[in-house]
Amino acid sequence: MSSVISRGWKKSLRTFPSLGNAGASFRAVSIFFAAGLFAVSSPGGEVRGRVTAKGKDVPNEAGGGGKYESRKARFFERVDYGQLRDFVVWLETTNVLTFPKPTKPVQVVVQKDAMFHPHVLPILVGTDVEWPNQDDIFHNVFSFSDAREFDLGLYKDQVKKVAFDRPCRVDIFCSIHKNMGCVILVRENPWFAAAGADGRYSIGNVPAGHYRIKAWHERLPPQTREIDVAADGADTQDFVLGITGLPQL
Repeated sequence: MSSVISRGWKKSLRTFPSLGNAGASFRAVSIFFAAGLFAVSSPGGEVRGRVTAKGKDVPNEAGGGGKYESRKARFFERVDYGQLRDFVVWLETTNVLTFPKPTKPVQVVVQKDAMFHPHVLPILVGTDVEWPNQDDIFHNVFSFSDAREFDLGLYKDQVKKVAFDRPCRVDIFCSIHKNMGCVILVRENPWFAAAGADGRYSIGNVPAGHYRIKAWHERLPPQTREIDVAADGADTQDFVLGITGLPQL
């Protein structure tokens, strides 16, 4: 299997809404994918599809499902599985592959309106991520994930940078604002895609071979299956994530 990549995997880009000054930072993210940081010996195949989510069927009130119209329960916020976003799909292989360290530009997670944008960011191992604070208040970006611990301290009107040098999941928080959190997914190869708002994804220029494909969401069990990718053409893989496959206690 070839260990070199083409520009085609820029198709895996999500399109983010404009956030004023933050929009320029998102465009910087796009450049990273589109710049063609890797060369390729021959075109590869494409894996595409759609990821959605489905919750458990809740019994009606007569069956013990609970009285959501009661004064207390009416304010309980339920998960709307049809509105879940931030799905990520990636390919895994048992082959040992080596990829050059990404150069520039770096990836960007913007702090704006006391939120991280994007909420989920998949990156290639070795990528640097910048954390600009575009609010007029202080934020504190930190992680206590075993794979990557750091604390950028309190700052505003600044841009700080963190390198992610091994495959892992890193959960990021702000020590001041309780709703500020995001996830960095560090992948060992560039064959990944963040699904768009409609759940659709595309992973391009994948060398022909056998892979394990995984669909992921931060609050749902992932789904994994085995696939074979041809040297050209497209393979469609759709997923419906839900609370399935867990031990019943």
